[in-house]
Amino acid sequence: MNLRAMLIAALLAAPPAAHAAPQTLDDMLKASPAADWRPLDPNDTLYLELPAGRVVIELAPAFAPNAVAAIRKLVRSGYFDGAGVMRAQDNYVVQWGRDEDDPKAKEQAARRLAAEFDRAIDGMPAFTPLADPDTYAREVGFAAGFPVARDPARKLAWLAHCYGMVGVGRDDSTDSGNGSELYAVIGQSPRNLDRNVTLVGRVVQGMELLSVLPRGPGPMGFYAKRDQWVPIRKVVLAADLPPPLRMPLEALRTDSATFKEVVENRRTRKEAWFANPVGHIGVCNVPLPVR
Repeated sequence: MNLRAMLIAALLAAPPAAHAAPQTLDDMLKASPAADWRPLDPNDTLYLELPAGRVVIELAPAFAPNAVAAIRKLVRSGYFDGAGVMRAQDNYVVQWGRDEDDPKAKEQAARRLAAEFDRAIDGMPAFTPLADPDTYAREVGFAAGFPVARDPARKLAWLAHCYGMVGVGRDDSTDSGNGSELYAVIGQSPRNLDRNVTLVGRVVQGMELLSVLPRGPGPMGFYAKRDQWVPIRKVVLAADLPPPLRMPLEALRTDSATFKEVVENRRTRKEAWFANPVGHIGVCNVPLPVR
C-alpha cells in the first residue's frame, strides 16, 4: 500500500472529532479574571431585612444623585425600620414605605424633590451598547452595572425598567417622589415607565423574597388591611456596618470582556435544548451577574 492510500485508510478509520460542548454562562463566569468584577460600594448598598431574609439593593448615584442622597438620609434616620411592604401587584411591582397616617410619613409627604428621570450622556459612566434594536429607545446598553437607554440626538440617558430595578414612588406631581416610598419591579419589564419615574438602583440579591409575596387584593395590588403588610425589620447601609458584617458581594463589570461574552452567549443560545436560537436579545434579558 502506498503512502497516499495509507493516509486515506487512517483517516477513514479515525473516530469523528468530538464537538466541544457550548460554553455555559457558569463556565464563562468561573473562567473570568478577577479584574472583570467590582466590589459593591458599601455607601451604595442597602440591606433590607424582611422576615424571610435579606434583600440587597445597589443604588445608582450616577443616575439619580439627589434621590440616592435622600434615601441614604432616610435609611440612616431609621425611617424604614418598622415600615412595611404595602403593595404587591402581580406582574408589576412590590412597594414599601409607611402608612400615610404615620407621623413620619406625614412629615415626608410635604417634602419635594425634583425628578431625576434622565441625565446627560456627557460624563456618564462607561457605556456598553447593545447591538439589538429596542422598542423604547434609540439605543440601549449597560453602564455602571445597570440597564440603560439613551437618545444620542438629545444627549440624554436613563435607567430602564427591567426586572429587579428599584424606583421612587410618586403621585401625579413629578416632584412628589422623595424616596420615602420605594418599589421594585417584579413583572415583565414595564418600560413604559421609563423617564416617568426616578429609578435609583436594582435588587442584586434576594429578589426571590419579593417576587413571591402574596398579591394584594386591593386596587393596583395594595393590601386591604394594615395587618396584611409584610413588615420591614430594618434597612441599613452596608457602610454603616463594621466590615466583618458586610456581605462581600461583587458584580460583573458591564464594561468588561467577560460581560461582552455573556451578552453574545445569551443572544444566541447554543445549548442542546434551544432548537431555534433567536440571535437577538433585549436589554432586560441580559443577566447582570453578582457573586
